[in-house]
Amino acid sequence: MRTAPRRIWLCADDYGISPGVNTAIRELILRRRINAASIMVAAPYLDSDEVDALYSLNSGEKRAALGLHVTLTAPFKPLSGDFAPLRNGRFLPLKEMLRAAAGRRLGLESLTIEIATQLRAFIDAFGRPPDFLDGHQHVHLFPQIRDAFLNAAAQGAPRAWVRQCGRARSARHLRDRKALTLDILSVGFRRKAKRKGIAVNPAFAGTYTFNAKANFARIFPRFLSGLPENGLVMCHPGFVDAELEALDSLTTLREHEFAFFDSDAFPKVLAEHGVALAHATGENSGTT
Repeated sequence: MRTAPRRIWLCADDYGISPGVNTAIRELILRRRINAASIMVAAPYLDSDEVDALYSLNSGEKRAALGLHVTLTAPFKPLSGDFAPLRNGRFLPLKEMLRAAAGRRLGLESLTIEIATQLRAFIDAFGRPPDFLDGHQHVHLFPQIRDAFLNAAAQGAPRAWVRQCGRARSARHLRDRKALTLDILSVGFRRKAKRKGIAVNPAFAGTYTFNAKANFARIFPRFLSGLPENGLVMCHPGFVDAELEALDSLTTLREHEFAFFDSDAFPKVLAEHGVALAHATGENSGTT
């Protein structure tokens, strides 16, 4: 007897970072090649037209879960008035933000206000709270930030789930240092989320080394190995434009990811691994 496929979430991050990324994400949602998108309200390319174009894809039958991609690192700017620390009016770079968080040098009140402000901006733009929340460059897992993040989620979007970034046990390989770091950071994050009664995805995948030699079509199948029902795979499809190049170092690989998801090979890979995309209906879908 053939078993039913495992249903997973394939989430495209960074909607709002550039027109090219926005267009690519919408195309994949329209073709039902991804079923979730994480939105950067602090990014410069999330005007009403970009919001409406994304939101309209869920008119009638819901095609994609829409989440808030909390953004707290350079080159982006805070939405709240008194956030600190900053450099030249922008958030700190990722490594400095991590050091500040690990050293407990961030203010919980300032963080909570900024995250709540981004959450309010999402609600104002889309007319409802997000289906889920996560963090750009995984900042929501950092010490101090995770407390503010979970507080804001519990208060402002109590029916939403949040992204934890720990891999399935069978998929943990020590050679992937970035993924191992996320595994470790996610332990405490999951514990704190559970205490607050906030749902999380059961497992996570999608990290790889972002360099010119990366072959995404070869890399992607390993994300599905050991991924349980309702596991989440992070991705970054997009079209490169001048706006993206000015803001982010992840450029050409976004086009490689888009090309794979847009290809005939992608659904075949899902089928070969006994996986299908989850239906983006209901709240707290696919979480524990």
